[in-house]
Amino acid sequence: MTLPQCDNPPTPQEAAGLRERYRVERERRVRPEGPGQYRSTTAEFGYFAADPYAHGGTGREPLHDEVDVAIVGGGFGGILAGAHLRRQGVARVRVIEKGGDFGGTWYWNRYPGVHCDIESHVYLPMLDETGYVPRWKYAPGEEIRRHAVRIAEQFDLYEDALFSTSVTSLTWDEDTEKWQVTTDRADAFHATHVIIATGTLTEPKLPGIPGIEEYRGHTFHTSRWDYGYTAGGPDGGLTGLAGKRVGVVGTGATGVQVVPKLAEDAGHLYVFQRTPSSVDVRGQRRMTPQDVGADRPGWAAERRENFLRIVSGEEAGQDLVTDRWTASAALLEKLLPSFRRAGEPDFEAAYEAADHAAMNRIRERVVREVADPATAAALQPWYRYACKRPTFSDTYLAAFNRDNVTLVDTADTHGIERMTERGVVVGGVEYELDCLVFATGFSVGVSGVTSGKLPVTGRQGVQLLHAWAERGPRTLHGFTSNGFPNLVRMGSLQNASSVNFTHILDEQALHAAALIAAALAKDALVEPTPEAEDAWIDVCSQGAPDHEWFHAECTPGYYNGEGRGRPNGPTAYSHGAVAFHELLRHWRENDLGEILRERRTCGG
Repeated sequence: MTLPQCDNPPTPQEAAGLRERYRVERERRVRPEGPGQYRSTTAEFGYFAADPYAHGGTGREPLHDEVDVAIVGGGFGGILAGAHLRRQGVARVRVIEKGGDFGGTWYWNRYPGVHCDIESHVYLPMLDETGYVPRWKYAPGEEIRRHAVRIAEQFDLYEDALFSTSVTSLTWDEDTEKWQVTTDRADAFHATHVIIATGTLTEPKLPGIPGIEEYRGHTFHTSRWDYGYTAGGPDGGLTGLAGKRVGVVGTGATGVQVVPKLAEDAGHLYVFQRTPSSVDVRGQRRMTPQDVGADRPGWAAERRENFLRIVSGEEAGQDLVTDRWTASAALLEKLLPSFRRAGEPDFEAAYEAADHAAMNRIRERVVREVADPATAAALQPWYRYACKRPTFSDTYLAAFNRDNVTLVDTADTHGIERMTERGVVVGGVEYELDCLVFATGFSVGVSGVTSGKLPVTGRQGVQLLHAWAERGPRTLHGFTSNGFPNLVRMGSLQNASSVNFTHILDEQALHAAALIAAALAKDALVEPTPEAEDAWIDVCSQGAPDHEWFHAECTPGYYNGEGRGRPNGPTAYSHGAVAFHELLRHWRENDLGEILRERRTCGG
C-alpha cells in the first residue's frame, strides 16, 4: 500500500513535539474504568424496550412448528443469509427480528441527518440482483432501509418472518438433532439449522453519568428518536424544538450527522464533547446510473470489490470510488489484520509524516470553517488518523458558527461531571436543558450471544460461552464450532473485516448458505472437528500484526477499549478480507465435505 505523499515532512523535533501533544491530549480524556464508563440501556430507561416504528398489531399465537433454517436477526446479515439460502433452493427459512420490520441498524437509526459514510454504490448489497441504483453518493438512512426491505421482498423472506420477537434461547436437541428455538412471544419451534446474524451494532449504550436518573427533562437515544417530541423527520423540520434548550452527548459519527439538524431548529443547542472527531469533507452529491456504469452487468460487484481491495491494501489499478476512504486508505493500515510493517523504521517515519500531513489538513479545515478561535481550537482532533473512525460532513463544522449553538468541551473533567434535575454539570457550571439527546452509539461487537443474553446450549448441555471461557473462542473460519452442530455465526470473529461491512456480510451469507445447502442435500450435520479448529487458530495466529502499541497511544474510543489498548491475539484472519474470501471460495470447492458429519437420526 502506498502512503500519501508528504511534501513537507515534520522534522524530528516537530514529530517529537506532536507525539507529546497527542500524549497530553490522550491523558486528558482517559478514564480508569475504560468501557465500564457506559451503562446498560435497560432498567430506568424504558423507551429502549419500546419500538417507536412498529405499526399494526403484534398479537399472534405462539409457534410450535419446524423450519429448515432459523435466522436470528433481520439486519443486512440475516437478510443476505436468507437471500442466499433462497438462491440455494432452501424452502423453509424463518427470520426472527426484534424490530418491527427488516433493516437492523437502519431500522432503528432514523435520527435527523442519518446517512451512511460508505459510498452507497458499494455499501448497499445486491444492487446487481435487484437492479437498483442509489440516487446519492452517500445514501440517507431511509433509502438504505427501503433497500433492505426490497431484498427481503424479492427473496420472499416476509413469508415466515417473526417481527417484534426476540430469541431467548437456542438449545440443541440430542434426540431430534435439531435446534429448539424459544422466544419472548412463547414460541418454541425446531430448526434443522440456525444462523446467528445479530450484528455488531445492536446494543445501544448510555454514559454512566452520576445522577442521570435524576434528570427530569426529556431524554432519548438516537437509535430511538422521539419524533413525537421533536416533530419533523430524518430530513429535519424539528419544529417541536423551537424555543427549547437541547443538549447532545456524543460527537462521533452519529453526533456529526445529527448536530447540524438540531442546530437548525433548537432554541439553543449545547454540544457536550469529550473528544472531537476528525471531520473530513464528505462531498455529497447526486449520482446517475451513467456515473457508475450501471448499464453493465456486474457493475456493482466490480465497484464493491475495487473498494475492498483499495481499503485492504491490495493492488486495484483504477480507483472507481475516489473518496476520502480510498484516498486515505494507507493511513488506516494500522487497523488492518494484514498489517506487517509495524516497527520498520523507514515505514514508520513515512507513515508518521503522511499522518501528520493528513491530520494537519483536517485541523486547518476546522480553523478555516469555524469563526470563533476558542471553539475551533476545541474542535481540532489531536491524535493519529487511525485512532478513531474518521467522520465526514459538509455541514457539521459550520453549525458552530450559529448564535444558537454552544460547544461545551468536557475533556478537562473527563466527560460530564454529573446531572441534576434541571440539566448537565461541566466544570462546576450547570447547563439547564429541556431535552438531552444521547448520541453515544452502540457497544461495538457485543451481541446477545457474547453478552450471555441469548444462551446457546450445544451437545451435552454445554453453553457456548462456557465452552470458550477457558481457551477462548474456537471456530473454523469464524463460522462454526465443535459441539454446536448446524449452528453458523456471522460477524467479525476469527475471519476478516472491512470498513464496508455489508460486503463482508454478503460473503459470509454466501458461505453460510453453501454450508447449509450441502448439509441438507446429504442429510448431514455441519460441525468441525477440534483439530480443524486448532488448525484455524494457528492460521489466524501466523503473522498476526502488532497492533497493541499503536492503540495504547491512541485517544480513548471503541477502537482501543476506551484507552486500555487493544491486545494482540488470533481474533482475525491475518491476511485480510480479499485473501480470506478467496480462501473460502477454494475451501467450498475442494474441502467443504470435511465439515459434514453423519446424522444419528434417520431421515432428519
